[in-house]
Amino acid sequence: MKKIALVTGGSRGIGRATALLLAEKGYQVAVNYVNNHQAARQVVDEITARGGTAMAVQADISSEHQVVAMFAHIVATWGPLTALVNNAGILFEQSTIENLSAERINRVLSTNVTGYFLCCREAVNIMSHRHGGQGGAIVNVSSAASRLGAPGEYVDYAASKGAVDALTTGLSLEVAAQGIRVNAVRPGLIYTEIHASGGEAGRVDRVKAGLPMQRGGQPEEVAEAIVWLLSEAASYVTGSFIDLAGGK
Repeated sequence: MKKIALVTGGSRGIGRATALLLAEKGYQVAVNYVNNHQAARQVVDEITARGGTAMAVQADISSEHQVVAMFAHIVATWGPLTALVNNAGILFEQSTIENLSAERINRVLSTNVTGYFLCCREAVNIMSHRHGGQGGAIVNVSSAASRLGAPGEYVDYAASKGAVDALTTGLSLEVAAQGIRVNAVRPGLIYTEIHASGGEAGRVDRVKAGLPMQRGGQPEEVAEAIVWLLSEAASYVTGSFIDLAGGK
């Protein structure tokens, strides 16, 4: 069976590192992006230069129509999806709850929660034995913020990732008998771009001393955990979480 993976938000950071590693492991990789086609194209070019197979697929995962079209395009081009990495997400600047607007909250939830649900739905429709599929695996990228909270910082983001944890647990129970494994990784402070308005360069360096390991993580370290969870080496693992947060 061909190994076909979709990585949402695959043009940079953790998504990029995961797409490259999946290709190295023999997957055909669909690299999802919203606006930055050049960045996605660079990932695809890097994969193909190494002898792999990849394509860039544009879709805003908060849009049901775009998600459906993206999955249909992948299936029509390569065949049934066998792996989904729900990685795309948005994060705005620090804000206490007194200053949160409904518009901001809804934008965070529509991408970080609704988008994950939609992608999981489409993946299950393809992979599930009930629908004639051959099974597969899903990894949701959550955050250490879902465990630790983010008071006075990113409370809306932390709430969205708490919902991702609940989705992971509930969906893993629902589809385990249908040949689909669902797990999550929860990265902490990772040296990567923060998807934020006026992002926070250097934040990892400012706070890493408070971690037991006293360093930030690399996107490639997160990618290793994701790819392992998708692999047959993790064939008896579902409904589980791997924390990649330097011991915190």
